[in-house]
Amino acid sequence: MLREVKTTCCYCGVGCGVLATTDGERIHAVRGDPDHPANHGKLCSKGSTLHLTMGLSGRAQYPMQRRNRGEALERAQWGNTLDGLAARFAATIEQHGPDSVAFYISGQLLTEDYYVFNKLAKGLIGTNNIDTNSRLCMSSAVTGYKQTLGADAPPACYDDIDDAGCLFIAGSNTAWAHPVLFRRIEAARAARPDMKLIVVDPRRTATAEAADLFLQILPGTDVALFNGMLHLMLWEGLVDHTYIAAHTEGFAELKNALRDYTPASVAECCGISVVDLAQAAKWFATGASEGAPTLSLYCQGLNQSSSGTAKNAALINLHLATGQIGKRGAGPFSLTGQPNAMGGREVGGMANLLPGHREVANAGHRAEVARLWGVDALPAAPGKTAVEMFDALLRGRIKLIWIACTNPAQSMPDQRLVREALARAELVVLQETCSNTETAAYADVLLPAAGWAEKEGTVTNSERRITRLHRAVTAPGEARADWQIVVDFAERLEARLAPGRPTLFPYQTPEQIFDEHRTTTKGRDLDISGLSYGLLDAAGPQQWPFPAGANEGRARLYEDGIFPTADGRARFVVTQHRGVAEPADARYPFRLNTGRLRDQWHAMSRTGTVAQLFGHVPEPAIGLHPSDLARRGLASGDLVEVASRRGKIVVAAMAADDVRPGQAFLPMHWGSRFLGGRGNAGVNALTLPAFDPHSKQPELKHAAVKITSANLSWRLVAFAFADATGAVGHAGAAAATGAVGHAGTAAATQAPDAVTLIDTLAPLGAQFAFALTVPFGRERPGVLLRLADNQAPDAATLARIDALLGLDAGAVMRYDDPRRGIGRRVAVVDGKITAVRLSGAAPDLAAESWLKAWLEQGEPTVGLGRMVLSPSSAPPAHYVPRGTIVCNCCNVAASEIDGSLMQLCGTDAARLAGLQSKLRCGTECGSCLPELRRRVAAVQPAQAAA
Repeated sequence: MLREVKTTCCYCGVGCGVLATTDGERIHAVRGDPDHPANHGKLCSKGSTLHLTMGLSGRAQYPMQRRNRGEALERAQWGNTLDGLAARFAATIEQHGPDSVAFYISGQLLTEDYYVFNKLAKGLIGTNNIDTNSRLCMSSAVTGYKQTLGADAPPACYDDIDDAGCLFIAGSNTAWAHPVLFRRIEAARAARPDMKLIVVDPRRTATAEAADLFLQILPGTDVALFNGMLHLMLWEGLVDHTYIAAHTEGFAELKNALRDYTPASVAECCGISVVDLAQAAKWFATGASEGAPTLSLYCQGLNQSSSGTAKNAALINLHLATGQIGKRGAGPFSLTGQPNAMGGREVGGMANLLPGHREVANAGHRAEVARLWGVDALPAAPGKTAVEMFDALLRGRIKLIWIACTNPAQSMPDQRLVREALARAELVVLQETCSNTETAAYADVLLPAAGWAEKEGTVTNSERRITRLHRAVTAPGEARADWQIVVDFAERLEARLAPGRPTLFPYQTPEQIFDEHRTTTKGRDLDISGLSYGLLDAAGPQQWPFPAGANEGRARLYEDGIFPTADGRARFVVTQHRGVAEPADARYPFRLNTGRLRDQWHAMSRTGTVAQLFGHVPEPAIGLHPSDLARRGLASGDLVEVASRRGKIVVAAMAADDVRPGQAFLPMHWGSRFLGGRGNAGVNALTLPAFDPHSKQPELKHAAVKITSANLSWRLVAFAFADATGAVGHAGAAAATGAVGHAGTAAATQAPDAVTLIDTLAPLGAQFAFALTVPFGRERPGVLLRLADNQAPDAATLARIDALLGLDAGAVMRYDDPRRGIGRRVAVVDGKITAVRLSGAAPDLAAESWLKAWLEQGEPTVGLGRMVLSPSSAPPAHYVPRGTIVCNCCNVAASEIDGSLMQLCGTDAARLAGLQSKLRCGTECGSCLPELRRRVAAVQPAQAAA
């Protein structure tokens, strides 16, 4: 019997409601929940493929531990494993003190999971060494809110998009990072054509292309821009002096500091024109449309900076100065990067926080929580934040670390330091859904955790809305809910640290944890004492505050002009432009910017299992302005070495006109699991650990790098359908249908799958200067392998690759020229190509340009003959490869879109409508709409061209 279960998407902070169709053992499909106020039934390309991420390949299903470093993990029993961990932690705490252990957790945990982790660290062990990957994402936004408005509370809501006169998006490619929210922006602009959109970004993103005014500032100049805008507002009389006098403090000091931010100096600093600066100031202050106010949306471009708090505060200063806060359509609205970063902060799950938005540094707050928890006292010593934690681990000050639901060996800056710290740690415990992440290689103990749709609890999205999640399927093997793992361990540890005392963890259900959590919020700014699981089930997701006796939550904060500060007034913060932590110079002349892809998520441990999500951007590449490529004698596709002061990687270069000369863009998702090679630690090998002094958030967005040709003479490219290879499949790998079973599936009946093949091939890449392993395809997933070095490998290595790809037996066409190092293999089954390996110098791989498409499209080999072994890049006559997949939902390629556009006439809007009617692209999740509009504008009808 199939039924639909309400849950939420586990990706970004929009918090989309999801309806999962399940029979209790497997998820057959997902769709957006039309009743959820965050998304009203819409899902992006990632959310709409959630059911395809539920395979068992790469899943952690049983407790595992290794006897000694360097040995393989072996299956263990839950009881023995947790007993051993409790003994190890207790002994270390007794010998070295509570601060010798640490916990690094995740914004993808549920609120209940977060709560018990925090209570374990601060309430039982007595250490504040608990931090989260939200430190890499939201801590500057949090600190900015607290410095100016008095509390970590976004004052606006999604409905404000519909009422804004001007949308000011800074440091956020919303169209790709928060696609469902961008659909709402598009709908609001269509309904109200007078609405203005200003976008601030160093790169011309898909979001920037939609802007009425695009401010392509130089990296790190946001504070100068915002201060310059406020300078102009003062000069033009566009500030609200009445609001300032009634509701704020500190404006006189800020006004004095703004004198230096003249239009000419700011325009020069930011790399924009004075005219655009003045226009931005006017539109922001006036709302641009019939007096309607301004809503600002911002994310990592402001947060991931060594001056991130100042950037956030400077933007909030603009809202306070113009009185654009606490009203419909107005306010500073930070977009959360992870699904439950806010829930984690609510329960105090960071090194500087306590439950209920309390502070570790506040003695009164510590006493309050100690009473609520029934402990004598809470630790006062500052805890280590993310970057500090791994530095302390490296130096031996932290001995044991417990990592949950995150992948620091991919996501933290300065990977050399992080990986060395993990290698030196006395004990690394990893609590994870996946056994194949970069961090798993360093785990001494691996604890299998339940994942998306396998557990129950709550999350809080960007607009302070709490949603109840229901379990849709049973977790595989012996995997357990995160909260349950923590409680089971905590009970064992308390028996050693606090024998005879009442337990701090009397929880049998997540609801009991939630009920305790809400009592800690009573009387606080986020009071949810009026919420319960029953109410959330009956009335749906609710915004906080929601105190006892309330009928509904509060959509907007500070409507009365009273702020949660000592005197009820908001604070202007004097901010100064500081620039980036690592400026470009003669040795490292490029400014590297990192960011997100449309169809991938963070370290790709989940999206990386879905081959079709690689259709839009199939491989990593560093984007450089065409003039920079030309000056260095490079072309798109050439391999380059990208080096910073901390590390280097080899990756393909790509011409990109969305960046300025002297800048480069590289997506942050690519870790060493996909982008490998000798010593390669992925993109974050390049980034620096410098962090904001207030928020402790690192500057992941910017680094100085040098880019040179990799000069690798020998290349290999291979691609094969996973189910036609010699790799050994895992149970539950029926990714093509999405109907993935969690129980009772015999491994022998499963075909090899892309995840297994990638995990098998990836270690081979460690002997090459460059290695890449990524999935491709849709109904029939496959794997693409690229290798490069200065010389060909030995014959045994090539034979191993051929064996894994199904190129060592059966109907395989071969060509070898050992003297020139050339080799070609093409496997044919039932008249169709199933696997290809091309190796030699770069020109010897030229046929890849059409052979891979031929394989993917299942074209018959009749008539091709030995052309399949030719190095020619020219495809067979009349054959046109489909090209990049633009619309993932409907599987529509660029060639099909451009071909149709050649036949469509009329306005751009009419041609887009015709395109959608004919091909259905952009009619499902809408994530591809920005690119469709770009193609509509670029591709003119054949009649017009003639």
